[in-house]
Amino acid sequence: MVGSVAIEQQRPRLRADASRNRERIVTAAREAFVEHGPDLPLDEIARRAGVGNATLYRHFADRGQLIRTVTLSVMDRVAQRAEATLAEEPDAFEALRRFMHEAADERIGALCTLLSGAFEEDDPELVVAGDHLTVAVQALIDSAHRSGQLRTDVASGDLMVALSQLTRPLPGTACFNTDRFAHRHLQLFLDGLRAPARSQLPGSAVTFEDLRQKS
Repeated sequence: MVGSVAIEQQRPRLRADASRNRERIVTAAREAFVEHGPDLPLDEIARRAGVGNATLYRHFADRGQLIRTVTLSVMDRVAQRAEATLAEEPDAFEALRRFMHEAADERIGALCTLLSGAFEEDDPELVVAGDHLTVAVQALIDSAHRSGQLRTDVASGDLMVALSQLTRPLPGTACFNTDRFAHRHLQLFLDGLRAPARSQLPGSAVTFEDLRQKS
């Protein structure tokens, strides 16, 4: 009887441990995919997460499943950041600025796995997550446009392209440690978004829909 009680007491802790291990794997994979792309050996991701290979494969049967989970995680977290900044910041451009910096911290460059066509376009969870992100970011942009602080010739896709580029390392093994530059260069980009515009941009504003179109 005592043994049964002990087992019951252990189960919640084991479930919590499993949840923490899964989160550690997803976080390590997100960082690894940003730095090296989605083809990094899974053994290296397990090492970065501080778990054994068996633990990784218990949570994720293959690479595609892990990439999909990382993408869903990034999309959800970034959408939540957009909603929070819009709700908490009374100044529309300050909300946009804060969101951009927080999205950079989320390593949104990992979303390039989605934009490169790694998944089925009609994946229900990805569609829902993508719509959530689109609506959340668009609300920030609409607010900044209405305030007259955001130049009129930029759209949601312009912001996401810039974020993806600024949160990925430069090519070459000696250039991986670029995190310390990301926020500096992001602020330069944000300064260029302010209205009134000082130049005319070539082409047209890039939307989320443009990013989803295959070349």
